Amino acid sequence: MKRSKFFTGIAAAGILTLTLTACGEGRADSGGGSGSSEGALVGVAMPSQQLERWIADGANVKSELEERGYKVDLQYANGDIPTQISQIENMVTSGVEALIVASIDGTTLTSVLETAERQDIPVIAYDRLINGSETVDYYTTFDNYQVGVQQGTSLLTGLGILNENGKETGEKGPFNIELFAGSPDDNNAGFFWNGAMDTLQPYLDSGVLNVPSGQTKFEQAAIQGWLPANAQSRMEDLLTVGGGAELDGVLSANDGLAIGIISALTSAGYPKDDLPVVTGQDADLASVKSIIAGEQYSTIFKDVRKLGERAVIMVDDLLKGEKPEVNDTETYNNGKKVVPAYLLESEIVTIENYEEVLVDSGFYTAKELK
Repeated sequence: MKRSKFFTGIAAAGILTLTLTACGEGRADSGGGSGSSEGALVGVAMPSQQLERWIADGANVKSELEERGYKVDLQYANGDIPTQISQIENMVTSGVEALIVASIDGTTLTSVLETAERQDIPVIAYDRLINGSETVDYYTTFDNYQVGVQQGTSLLTGLGILNENGKETGEKGPFNIELFAGSPDDNNAGFFWNGAMDTLQPYLDSGVLNVPSGQTKFEQAAIQGWLPANAQSRMEDLLTVGGGAELDGVLSANDGLAIGIISALTSAGYPKDDLPVVTGQDADLASVKSIIAGEQYSTIFKDVRKLGERAVIMVDDLLKGEKPEVNDTETYNNGKKVVPAYLLESEIVTIENYEEVLVDSGFYTAKELK
């Protein structure tokens, strides 16, 4: 069945508004400070420079901290867990007064964070929850389940199953789709997957959607390390496993995976001007250009400027002896405690609204997107 694509009004679909305001109860609530934090050194640990978004995150956090008068030790671990552990150890030794950590694997930092705790260094988990540790004080991220809902919604809209208002069109399909999840060592990947699958499952159950490969479990769909090359390889395999069935859509958990998926599809003979509906996440520059070119269908925009600002506000509050604002005290249980969190909103971006969402907000310039 020929694919139909609807490109209007999708940005309004599925955006969650968070209204709860609460104060978290963390180890460092009393603050490490005397009310003055001027010139304090803050350690910022980012997972890698392999993904465009982490480069932007690191730069944003560093800039925000420096604008508030802090010194910054920003380190990228390039996807290597021992390197990240060593970097955080060195930060603690060098006298940081707070840590902002976007972990590679949220289960591997318990020991090094205990060292930070002994020195009363507050720890902010950035975007990725740090699991299995009592020493995580606060967490800031986007509503990751809602991001998954938005990805599933955009896939359904791109296929024409939902209209621009999120209402069912009566389209019965069947549409052939394949599913790609994020890295299994990233706590967020499960939230993205659950949100997307809860959205898609009714249509899988009714037969409107069909997965030719039969691979519908997270473990089957997960792409280790979020690597585009791994996504490309799996997509190539799926095109064979699926028995040659023409695909109408692909649920891709982020833009990097989408690049690999699209590469595999075009290599297999899918024309660039009539690709399956492919989702994404992060609004990476290359993928936004791909959306404009009519290749990738959608991405999820998570404004990392706001995320960086929120992490810095948390650090600033803690070092001044104040309690950071949070709006979620129930969702993020790391196996040892429920970590108080501040969740930010995200937006679906397609060719119809990219200028309004990305250019008008100053995230990209029109020149950058040419």
